[in-house]
Amino acid sequence: TFYRSPGAAIAAAPEQLAYVVAYDPAGEAKDALAVVDCDSSSSSYGRVVGWSEFPTAGNELHHFGWNACSSALCHDGHDGHAERRYLVVPGIRSSNTYVLDTKPDPRNPVLAHTIEADELASKAGYSRPHTVHCGPGGIFMSALGGPNGDDGPGGVALLDHDTFAVVGSWEKDRGPQQFAYDVWWHLNHDTAITSEWGSPSMIEDGLNPEDLLGRRFGHHLNFWSLSEGKLTQ
Repeated sequence: TFYRSPGAAIAAAPEQLAYVVAYDPAGEAKDALAVVDCDSSSSSYGRVVGWSEFPTAGNELHHFGWNACSSALCHDGHDGHAERRYLVVPGIRSSNTYVLDTKPDPRNPVLAHTIEADELASKAGYSRPHTVHCGPGGIFMSALGGPNGDDGPGGVALLDHDTFAVVGSWEKDRGPQQFAYDVWWHLNHDTAITSEWGSPSMIEDGLNPEDLLGRRFGHHLNFWSLSEGKLTQ
């Protein structure tokens, strides 16, 4: 029996398809990406029409995203030529990130690249990748933990749009920011906004009521200079 990860993303795909991450809670079967037919005129409407297994189990696949979008295509160096074909799928438990190519057969994406946990830790200083957004200057991937899976600070790793290599941490001056969760931006105002959740120790082994009652989870919105990676408010 497979389950969709709580809060995990569903990505729209070509040919009226949707991609949904699936995992075995027991960690025995390999994680997978299910492909669902969303064409209401199709005889297989609402059914799983494709299934791509990952090489390992227990990754807890989470908020994945595309390698290219309008925010990416408008920045210098791409000139509208980056192709929206790769899904970047982080494992919040394993800290591995998988890149799947949907172009050869949208119903059967194939693994094209793996970003190992060690690369994310050594180049960006992060672990527990959570959310992926393609953006100006690279692919933004938020992460909850520090390099050894510890309590951080969490932040945003920057990936290369084309090679998927880890460029480094996006932040240049984080100030007092400690917790991470999601990231987005307003390009015209050169502003990025990050939200907060909690550290790995606060979420991986079940809820500690003292963390909740003590308001220890993150509860700020953090505003940044998008071009400078500097916390402003």
